[in-house]
Amino acid sequence: MNGSGAYALLALPFLGAAVIVAVVAGIVAARRARAAGRQAGPGRRVALLTSLIAGIALLVMTMVFDNVIVTLRIVAYDPALISGATIGAIPVEDLAYAMAAIVLLPSLWVLFDRTGGRDRTGARDRTGARPAPDPTPAPAEDMK
Repeated sequence: MNGSGAYALLALPFLGAAVIVAVVAGIVAARRARAAGRQAGPGRRVALLTSLIAGIALLVMTMVFDNVIVTLRIVAYDPALISGATIGAIPVEDLAYAMAAIVLLPSLWVLFDRTGGRDRTGARDRTGARPAPDPTPAPAEDMK
């Protein structure tokens, strides 16, 4: 591969795979929710917000540390193969891998969830409320 933007073309398969996995994870999550009779609620918004914050943190850290390693000449990019757009010393194509990870990790988390989206802490009724705990103590078992 040669010419301007070759590094960007190398990143496209990673971004494409991340997007495909994200779409599949979205379909799986929607089917699981539908099968469990749940609708989108505040938990989904919290998950989205925390993913967004973690993603921004990852991008900022990638920009900082990549600039350090490029400035210290630990890593070098061939100027003939980058698009020309840079953030500090790094080409913007370098952020494609971090963006793919931001999309891919939560998607894989959804796909590998073996609970099927069930509540692991206890049963809930149709309204989503937890049943009240039984105030009577459990009978003591006979010691043998």
